[in-house]
Amino acid sequence: MLRNLTKAGFASAVAALLMTVATTSAQAAEVTSKTVVDRLQIQDLITRYYNNFGRENAENFADFYAEGAELILGERHYKGKDGILEAYGRGPAKEGQPPRTPRPARYSFIVTISNPLIVVDGNSASAELVFTEFEIEKQGDAPKVIVQGKEYARFTKVKGIWRYAVRQIKSGTEPPLGWKP
Repeated sequence: MLRNLTKAGFASAVAALLMTVATTSAQAAEVTSKTVVDRLQIQDLITRYYNNFGRENAENFADFYAEGAELILGERHYKGKDGILEAYGRGPAKEGQPPRTPRPARYSFIVTISNPLIVVDGNSASAELVFTEFEIEKQGDAPKVIVQGKEYARFTKVKGIWRYAVRQIKSGTEPPLGWKP
């Protein structure tokens, strides 16, 4: 009798687990080997982008974007690769505009990313994540949190390579108007 109860209990547990997995899977985007690879490629793009900050010989930020892409920093919009370079103080000088003042020297500047939610749909994708900027002014100092915010991004695949189509940086907990992952 105990053996039959144990088998019945085991069968019930397996059935409950399968129902939970089926319910959870229905709420998430379909996962295939292709979408897993795409997600990893997008996460690598995001990681390389954020690793660029604070580096002396950083990659060109505009190279992470597709042609005609847009970078939105708060209320400021930068369009196209020249606009994106301008956002980082590396664009062509504009007539009558004073040059940017250089940042003060610091020992270390690091940006971490966490909680990435990446959804792939063919040759387009979206991501939202949390970023945190840390600064160490001089060796031996404790790191200071400079800012924390969220990135909301759309990606497109260009000749087999993922690139930002729109990247929006926003503070607070509310996503941009109309945002859907």
